[in-house]
Amino acid sequence: MTSLQRLLSKLNLDLRKLILFLAMFSVFSLFVISLAVSYYIQRQQLIENSLSVNFDYASKIAQGTDLQFKSLVKQLAYSAEILGHSFDDPAALQNEVNRLRYQSDFFDSVVVINKEGRFVSYAPEQLAFNKQQVNKTYGIQLSLEKKAPVITHPYYSIRHNLIVFISQPIFDQNHQYLGFIGGALYLKKNNLIRELLSIKYNYQNSYMYVLDQYNRIIFHPDAKRIGETVTHNSGLAQIQATKYGKIELINSQGRENLAGFAYVPSTKWIIISQQPTAVLLEQATSIVYKTLFGMSIFYLVIFFIVWRIAYLISNPLEQLAKMASVLNTPDIDQRIKSIEPWYFEVLKFRLSLLLSAQNFKKRINELNYHVNTDPLTGFYNRRGMDVFTQELINAKTQFCVIAIDIDHFKQVNDTYGHDKGDVVLQKVAELIQANFRDNDVCCRFGGEEFIVLTPSTDLNIGYKLAERLRLKLESTLIEGIGPITVSIGLAHWPNSSIHIKAVMKLADENLYQAKADGRNRICM
Repeated sequence: MTSLQRLLSKLNLDLRKLILFLAMFSVFSLFVISLAVSYYIQRQQLIENSLSVNFDYASKIAQGTDLQFKSLVKQLAYSAEILGHSFDDPAALQNEVNRLRYQSDFFDSVVVINKEGRFVSYAPEQLAFNKQQVNKTYGIQLSLEKKAPVITHPYYSIRHNLIVFISQPIFDQNHQYLGFIGGALYLKKNNLIRELLSIKYNYQNSYMYVLDQYNRIIFHPDAKRIGETVTHNSGLAQIQATKYGKIELINSQGRENLAGFAYVPSTKWIIISQQPTAVLLEQATSIVYKTLFGMSIFYLVIFFIVWRIAYLISNPLEQLAKMASVLNTPDIDQRIKSIEPWYFEVLKFRLSLLLSAQNFKKRINELNYHVNTDPLTGFYNRRGMDVFTQELINAKTQFCVIAIDIDHFKQVNDTYGHDKGDVVLQKVAELIQANFRDNDVCCRFGGEEFIVLTPSTDLNIGYKLAERLRLKLESTLIEGIGPITVSIGLAHWPNSSIHIKAVMKLADENLYQAKADGRNRICM
């Protein structure tokens, strides 16, 4: 006997405990392996998703920014063309810079500079530039030098604002250079470009910043960092070299990040959207904890299933046995069918019990039919009529109550005998059934009186149905007796009354009024 066998013998294990021990060992081993694989797969998937989302977002912002700057260049080009014809008109120059500044709010300031570098016109006028002074700031000197469209990299203006300057040269009709019109965007103030770059999409602590071609920060959620030059960033070289892509990098604060980046051709900026890797690792760890919780529950379920296997075998038989004593419940068929016959004995027992329940229900239905039905006419009796009346009221369905009484029926019984009277009742019932609709409820109220319930009808329709029956009976000859007439009283629920007893009473009163008025007529 091996050491393991001796140990197991000392534990005094039975078959159920051995099965449970094997199941626990197998599930625990699978649990540990699954947990490790799940963490690795989730981590890689989260990283890929983050890189893709950040790249897509950076590309979207880069495209929008590029389109916006191209639009600004076109607006300045249009203004430059206009001013080429009116450069000597100060009022026209001022009107145009005011239009550019205030019509769209794209620019924080707009200026017109002549070829000597002096201010000719500007907006807003609060800037109070010296028009006699030659301006030597970077953007103005670059525009004068190139005599072509210019978008500068960020620099500090004469008023010490960090700006991007966009300009268009102005030429006269002879293509002589006159100067340029330019607009400034203040990077540290709210304007259209800042609003475009500030769009938040809140993807798991991601944030976006913008670098120019010299790695200077154009935009950053932390406004204090705008204008700062980024140096200690492990991904800068690849970002500036490839312009578009995804990268795992370490930022200037020494934190690992997952970044997507895209290039803005018109400004030579790089849009970078990144997310701290630690956030992803926290999420992956959170998923592992959730998996741990879920697997623990699964482990407990397996433990319970193995331990209670005997219960699973006996439970179906126990439930079927309990159902055998309540075969009269309405949903017994569904309850029996809900028992899953996962082994042969349960299947046979369930089938036998289901047949017994169906036979029992069939017998009950037969008894109910005899209880609620008049045997002579096949119509519902008063008990059956009460059931249908209550169903219509519960469903809030309006209906007419048509009370019908055979005229001089006592004379028929006295003259021809009760057998002939029964024939008359059956013939009248047959004609009532034939002259009303399929969904109308025909009842024998007692003796020679009948009641018909006509759902979803008003008194006018009820009257027409009753009149059709009266005319049919009046023109029908019953063999050995002749024509039979009826008197009819009508009432309506809920128009006559909301109380059904009052409606029935009114129909009966109208019936007797019809008899009092001479019979063979309808009263309502």
